[in-house]
Amino acid sequence: MDTTIENMINSIDLSAPVPEYEPMRQYYYLKACRKIVKEKSEALNRPLTAVVSTFGCQMNARDSEKLLGILKDIGYQESDDEENADFVIYNTCTVRENANLRVYGRLGQLKKVKRANGEMIIAMCGCMMQEPEVVEKIKTSYKFVDIVFGTFNIFKLAELMYMCFTGDEQVIDIWDSTKEVVEELPTSRKYPFKSGVNIMFGCNNFCTYCIIPYARGGVRSRSKEDVLRQAQELVDRGFVEIVLTGIHTAGYGVDLDNYSFYDLLVDLTTKIKGLKRLRISSIEMSQVSDEIIELIGRSPIIVDHLHIPIQSGTDSILRRMARHYNTAEFEKKYFELKEALPGISITTDVIVGFPGETEEDFVDTYNWIKKLHFNQLHVFPYSRRKGTPADRMPNQVPGDVKKDRVRRLLQLSDELKTEFALSEMNKELEVLIEEEKDGYMVGHASNYLKVFVADHSLKEGHIYKVKVTDHRGYDLIGVVSSEEA
Repeated sequence: MDTTIENMINSIDLSAPVPEYEPMRQYYYLKACRKIVKEKSEALNRPLTAVVSTFGCQMNARDSEKLLGILKDIGYQESDDEENADFVIYNTCTVRENANLRVYGRLGQLKKVKRANGEMIIAMCGCMMQEPEVVEKIKTSYKFVDIVFGTFNIFKLAELMYMCFTGDEQVIDIWDSTKEVVEELPTSRKYPFKSGVNIMFGCNNFCTYCIIPYARGGVRSRSKEDVLRQAQELVDRGFVEIVLTGIHTAGYGVDLDNYSFYDLLVDLTTKIKGLKRLRISSIEMSQVSDEIIELIGRSPIIVDHLHIPIQSGTDSILRRMARHYNTAEFEKKYFELKEALPGISITTDVIVGFPGETEEDFVDTYNWIKKLHFNQLHVFPYSRRKGTPADRMPNQVPGDVKKDRVRRLLQLSDELKTEFALSEMNKELEVLIEEEKDGYMVGHASNYLKVFVADHSLKEGHIYKVKVTDHRGYDLIGVVSSEEA
């Protein structure tokens, strides 16, 4: 854990009044919960265990790292055994209906476990909890759930746990909005060498299919000072790759005075000492400005990969989606980008089966994707979400039709990925080694292709130059030529 945070927690006087301001208020509850968990652990003569189950996007993954960090700081040991854990938390997603159904199914299984172990604490948070009907359902049908909170107050986990420890009623704390950004809390990161850094929260776009602006609110940008300080702290602790994350990443700065996403990229690439890789999680094509393209081209730190959603290749559907571009505008910018950065890898998101999408519309999207030659597709069937404009639109597409269109686009994605992999044969790529798998050391090249190397002397968290010699489908196999400094 960050030593500054640890020192602040240790400085808290539990006999003094609870601080009113953040993050000192949470430091108070962290310390108070440490005492309670220690007593429970000593009484049981074993450490308490916790499971954090994550549903959804990269933002949820980052939030779960915070939740797990808080739980570890309090005294829980991480576990993947839900049935025998002392604390289970579901960090939920509500982008698609099947995510909700999966959560309810898992809760049903936990109900039996909770009957056998009344001391188990079950918590739920995330986007699902921002839907009033979901919270009401939990109150009435899942009364065994102990703690319920949403997306705006993830940072309050320790405080809510203290309320649970010291009370005998279901703890429910749902916020409709907030302007607070509280990040200076314990975090348990998946890798000790690469990490996402949340630079903003919320979204202002209100695409007609999307529930996220309602669940996470409007754009809230972190201050540049906080982002830069966190980035430098991570690098100083040995992290070599930072991924900039957010619901609408390049929307960063719209709520700040005279400081933009581009300004942040400049500062990260020039002021953070020792950073080797900077990755943008996602960006809208309308925000891929000429100055950003120029910066990517000259910066040795920003990787040669961008994820740029299209959602559809049909103008009429784009209009109904309330996307802020048409196919001609997107295509023009796409080829300008490819010309300026010839080696760049571009991946995308596609929604199929949006209300009113005909077979002709789908074929147009399919052919347009082939024309643009994306390097990978993330394909999603349209999912109706209550409260969004698209849910009320006529001509909803049948499920079997959506399923078939997803299948066809996933097949195309496999073809595109394989073609891209073949285009990299005999090239030298910079690969960040991340894990050992199937007898290989495995990592991602800067263009986000997965690379396998049969050399077990390689160290996780180090970047190597790898000569590509073979491929397995769309995965590459290579040999090391040298390690980067």
